[in-house]
Parts: sequence; C-alpha cells; structure tokens
Amino acid sequence: MTPRIGTPPEPGRRYTLRPGVYAILPRAGRLLLTLQADPGPEVQLPGGGIDPGEQPLFALHREVFEETGWRIARPRRLGAFRRFTFMPEYDLWAEKLCVIYTAQPVRPHGPPTEAGHTAIWRSPEQAVGELGNRGDSSFVRRFCL
Repeated sequence: MTPRIGTPPEPGRRYTLRPGVYAILPRAGRLLLTLQADPGPEVQLPGGGIDPGEQPLFALHREVFEETGWRIARPRRLGAFRRFTFMPEYDLWAEKLCVIYTAQPVRPHGPPTEAGHTAIWRSPEQAVGELGNRGDSSFVRRFCL
C-alpha cells in the first residue's frame, strides 16, 4: 500500500486521481529544485502530472526540463506517496499519487519553459526546510541526509 503523507481526505469529498513523477536531482552536494510562483511561491521537487497515454519516465524527463531547463540522466525510482490536496490551477480536488525518482542533472539548456518556474539550487538541509510538502521533504531527508 502506498503511504499517505499530509492531510487525510475529507469525508464525502470526491477526489480525482492524479499520478505524477518527481525527481531528487543531486549535483556537487546541492539539489536542483524549482520555485513555482503561482498560486503562491512554493519550492518543489521538479516534476508533475503524467499526461494520458504518456509513459512515466518520459513524463519525468519532460517535466524536469519544463520546470528547470535541465536535461537529466539515469533516473532511478525511490518510492511513492499519496497526498490529498486542492489544485487551484485546475479547480480540482486531487488524490496525487507522487512517484519519486532520483536522477543526475546533466546540463542546462536555458531557463525553464514552463511559465512561473525558476530553477534553484539548495543544500539537502535547506531543501528539507523549504520544500512545500511533507512528502517531498520526507524523501529528501531519507535519501540525501
């Protein structure tokens, strides 16, 4: 069973399953993260939803590139967690199934292509304190500290 991290689902509320892939990206003792500006500033592991018919690893490469401008190599699955949240950009209550990978950031190709995202570098200790959800923080703590 995939563990739930964070707020439990509200009884009676309908949630839409949203599978997604996210990456811990270490390089030279720091982690490549993304700062998403809207709906409010939040530090996140790069990644996001898997489009219908899309393979998870393809989605991981696409999402990391869109949110950071970096290409990655050697992804390796670490685990998964679920969280229940409201996604204002979609006006949707979602059960997010978050699959976490680690990968090597290879090289930047320019700024993020997804509006409202900025690539940032943090130490693992800083990342644990700044990441916007407990699931991401938990994986960084477990695999990087």
